[in-house]
Amino acid sequence: MSDSTGPEIERDWQLEQYDYQLPQNLIAQRPVSPRDHSKLLVWDKKKNHCQHQHFYNLSEHLPPNALLVFNQTKVFPSRLFAHKKSGGRAEVFLLQGLPDSQGNFKAMLRSSGKKVLGDHFYADQDSAIYFEVTEVIGDGTFNLKANESLTAIIEKLGSIPLPPYIRNGVADEKDQTDYQTTFAKETGSVAAPTAGLHFTPELLSKLREHGVQEIPVTLHVGPGTFAPIKAQNITEHQMHAESFQVSRESLKCLIEAWQTGRPVVAVGTTSLRTIESVHRLWSQGVKPDQIAQQWHETKLFLYPGQKVESVQGLITNFHLPKSSLLLLVASLIGRSCLHELYQQAIERQYRFYSYGDAMLLKLW
Repeated sequence: MSDSTGPEIERDWQLEQYDYQLPQNLIAQRPVSPRDHSKLLVWDKKKNHCQHQHFYNLSEHLPPNALLVFNQTKVFPSRLFAHKKSGGRAEVFLLQGLPDSQGNFKAMLRSSGKKVLGDHFYADQDSAIYFEVTEVIGDGTFNLKANESLTAIIEKLGSIPLPPYIRNGVADEKDQTDYQTTFAKETGSVAAPTAGLHFTPELLSKLREHGVQEIPVTLHVGPGTFAPIKAQNITEHQMHAESFQVSRESLKCLIEAWQTGRPVVAVGTTSLRTIESVHRLWSQGVKPDQIAQQWHETKLFLYPGQKVESVQGLITNFHLPKSSLLLLVASLIGRSCLHELYQQAIERQYRFYSYGDAMLLKLW
C-alpha cells in the first residue's frame, strides 16, 4: 500500500471509479438463518486466489494464533415517528441515547416546513410526549429536549433504524434481534457493525477451539459513516467524528500483536477504523495509559493510496457503490481487485449490504 500520488493513484481518487451496477434482487432484505450460513468470499492476497465458502467455515481460513477484533457496540432504537401540532408527519432520528447534563440531545428531524427554536414534535398519539427544539445546529441536526425520560421514550416508542434499502427502512419485531450482533454490549450506535452479524455462539466456540483469540473494541456508529460522498475527488470528503474506546486488556493484546507480527483480523470496517486510529496514536508515541479506557474521536477516512498498518485481515460485507466503506476496502486491496471480487460476487448471486453475505480479505 503506497502513499505515492502518481497518475494511477490520482485516477483512483475519482469517485466515479467506485460505481458498480447491482441487481435489485441481490439486496438482502432478511439475514440467512442460522447467521453463520451466509456465503463467504475468501481472497488470499499472497496467492492472489479467491474461494467461495460459507461463513461457518471461517476457522479454516484463519491461522490458530489470529487476533480477531470485534466492535461490541449496540444499536439503540433511535428512530421515532412523530407529528407536528398541525398533524403533519415528522421523524426524529436520535444521534445519542442519553441527554447531556442540561437535558439536551442531538437529533436529526424530518418534516415539511422550516424547523425553528421552540418547535414541538409529538411522539405519541395523545400528544403527551414531545420534543422541543432548543438549538438549530445546522446540516439537518438539532438539539432537542424531551418532556419525559429519554430512555423511557426510546424503550416505549423507539424503532430500530434500518437503512432504506431494507424494506424501505421499516423495521419489525424480528429486526430487534436480527440487526444486533451476538456480542453487542455497549449501547450507542444508530447502525449495526454488520460484519459481526454473521457470528453465532457456536461459531465463536469453534474459533476458540481453533486457537483464535477474540478481543472487543467499541466504536459507536453514527450516520456520518453512511453519508454519501459528494466530492468528485474523494480526498476532499470529510468524515463525521465517531467516538471509540479500547480497554486496557484489548490495547495490550493489540500492541503485543503489532510488536510480534501476530495477525490481527478486523471484524468489520468500524473495527478496522478503531484499530487503525489506535495504532496511529500509539505510533505517534501516545502512552497506552492515555489511550486505554478513554473515549476518543476519529474522523479517519481510508481510501487508496493510504497506508493501513494495523491489521493483516478484514471480514466485511459488500458495500454500497461510491461509499466510504467501499473505499476503505479498496485501500487494502486496490480498486481493480475490488471490482473483480465484487463482479464475482454478483455473478455467483451473493447477497449484498447489511443483511447480506461476507468476504474475508487475507492480507498476510
